[in-house]
Amino acid sequence: MNILEIIAKKRDSYELNKEEIEYFIDSYTKGEVTDYQAAALVMAIYLNGMTYQETTYLTLAMAHSGEILDLSPLGEIIVDKHSTGGVGDKVSLILLPLVSSLRDTCC
Repeated sequence: MNILEIIAKKRDSYELNKEEIEYFIDSYTKGEVTDYQAAALVMAIYLNGMTYQETTYLTLAMAHSGEILDLSPLGEIIVDKHSTGGVGDKVSLILLPLVSSLRDTCC
């Protein structure tokens, strides 16, 4: 597989398959795909959009690109609300009390 072919495919408005998206994420995290190549692919995605399936594949590839922490031994339902950081995060302040108030009503 070749990152230049993947960039050209998306540039030309074709749908990327699971293997191509996984290759991109894996290669980028290993430093095999340069920042400017990643930027070119992101620009092609921005201009041509992504299908629901492509978005799903990208999300899963990104989620599995790093270390996964297994919290199942805790024996409870564990939820992670990850913030992108910065001053603009207005969700975190109200999310915990809201979820806590629902704890006894679900599951």
